Amino acid sequence: MRPTPAVERRRRARRGSVARPVNGRLYRVSFLVALIPLLLLAFASARTGVLAAPQLPPNFDGPGAAALATELATSYPNRAPGSAGALGAASWVHEQLQGFGLPVSTDTWSEQLPGGAGTARLENVWAVAHGQSPAAIVVMAHRDDTGVGPGANDNASGTGALVELARGYAAAAGAAGGPAVRPAHTIVFLSTDAGAAGGLGAVRFAQRPPFPVEAVVNLTGIAGRRAPRLLFSGDTPNTAASLLLETAARRISEQTGAAPQRATVLAQLIDLGFPFTLGGQGPFVARGIPAVTVTTGGERPGAAFGDRPKALDVAHLTQLGRAAQELVGSLDQGLELEHGTPPFVWAGGRAVRGWAIALLMIALLVPYLVAVVDLLAHTRRRRIPIAPAFRSLARRLAFWLFAGVLFAVFGLLGAWPRDPSRPPNPATAAAGDWPVLPLLLLALVLAACWLAWRGPLVPRRHVGAGELLAGNVAALVGAGVVALLILATNPYALLFCLPALHAWLWLPQVRDRPAAARWLLFAVGLVGPLLPVLSLALRFGLGFDAPWYLLELVAVGYVTPVAFAITLAGAACAAQLAVVAAGRYAPYPRAGERRARRSIRRAARRVDTGRYPAR
Repeated sequence: MRPTPAVERRRRARRGSVARPVNGRLYRVSFLVALIPLLLLAFASARTGVLAAPQLPPNFDGPGAAALATELATSYPNRAPGSAGALGAASWVHEQLQGFGLPVSTDTWSEQLPGGAGTARLENVWAVAHGQSPAAIVVMAHRDDTGVGPGANDNASGTGALVELARGYAAAAGAAGGPAVRPAHTIVFLSTDAGAAGGLGAVRFAQRPPFPVEAVVNLTGIAGRRAPRLLFSGDTPNTAASLLLETAARRISEQTGAAPQRATVLAQLIDLGFPFTLGGQGPFVARGIPAVTVTTGGERPGAAFGDRPKALDVAHLTQLGRAAQELVGSLDQGLELEHGTPPFVWAGGRAVRGWAIALLMIALLVPYLVAVVDLLAHTRRRRIPIAPAFRSLARRLAFWLFAGVLFAVFGLLGAWPRDPSRPPNPATAAAGDWPVLPLLLLALVLAACWLAWRGPLVPRRHVGAGELLAGNVAALVGAGVVALLILATNPYALLFCLPALHAWLWLPQVRDRPAAARWLLFAVGLVGPLLPVLSLALRFGLGFDAPWYLLELVAVGYVTPVAFAITLAGAACAAQLAVVAAGRYAPYPRAGERRARRSIRRAARRVDTGRYPAR
């Protein structure tokens, strides 16, 4: 007896058919490739050594540093870069450091500020305690603020601690009348400008160091009431030296009784795939100089009206000031730090080398590529035309790249910020001031262009199961090419596309399922691409401003044009998969179909113009 149609629909499609084309067995077997990288990952992680603490106890004067921070915040409450208060604060730091008898140098320049704030005169000030070696250990703190509040914690506290540390080394070096004790390394006390405006002072010093720099200890907001934290990511897929980080964590835990906080493993992976940091260590790490930021704030600098001297936590300032003093002592008396800033992930006190993580991500890409090649061969075996699907994908790709070019043209016309390639401070208005009218105009222009562009992509007839499969396969092949481009530019960024690849690979398998199932699978794949946006929204407190902030990073050049173009290519592949899942896909029309459409349009125009009567 023949089964009823309902029973036939419930039967699972035959393996290898058009309704079930993915070779699941081949896909699963391909994951065996990841076994070797997993073993290497286990062997590539190891506990990091710690430099010994200095023999002499720290003599950092916490209340004295708090008094200096109070004086700076009270005398110059508005130290926004380029303002009169910023110039006065630079003179104040210069006088303080010069009073210790240390040689003091300055570097003055003019630069465009992020956020369209105009060009400002900026100034870095530093004092030098010469050591037996010209190689320098830099203690750094930015002295400016956003102008919202007095900036007592961010960052008068770091500046006060910097001056107090310089006093201690001046006395040790005999500059203040004490016995001369030369450190093993040259110790530099650097006060930078525009730290709250993309770290321009730190970038300037990192680009033009007047002496070889071995390590950088950056002090930012160290008198807050939150737990101490270490920032160590860079502007490129690099990480500060693990020996520096582990030593910094040990010195802080010795003073505070608790280990400092750090980014989670997932956050560190995101930072490698999408290098972004607001800490002053970023420009140094990007140039291969080990650097770490010590702070009591979060991932983003603060700007609040309540950042006043009476809110300073003197206990935290004392503890972290002493930890910084001991950290510099450990670096000075220890062996030379490992050179360079190789990428790694700090997990549970163990450093996992970046090359092992990249190798694992490459291995996880292999099953997808194997399955997609098998799908492409499946369409060839069944003689399913694949060229129209690739033409549809190419048309979508051309439109998305055109959108990127149009975004760049709007930028040249002044619609977007044209600042130096530094991220604007999320605490300032520049991060949340959406240019509504230019964005709306861009959206309208793109919508009009898409209406003219989409003609060949509009369904004209019933699309068969084979053609739908071809549309999926072409988009999956395109996504594989995008993944290989990502691999060539930044292998850690595969973190963002691997979830999408492995989820969307099964879209051809659920073609006959309800629309909710197809859309759920498509949405699961979006988790990876959304990770950078979620990181900006949650870790850096941008919330719903994260999409515009990401576009702003593209506009100012912090996100490279190559990375932007690869992202747009991935969006084109995702768009084709989405229309197939929605049942709105159409293969690119053949030449005969295009001529028929032109004949119909031509006849319609003749009727409208009255060249012959309609019948």
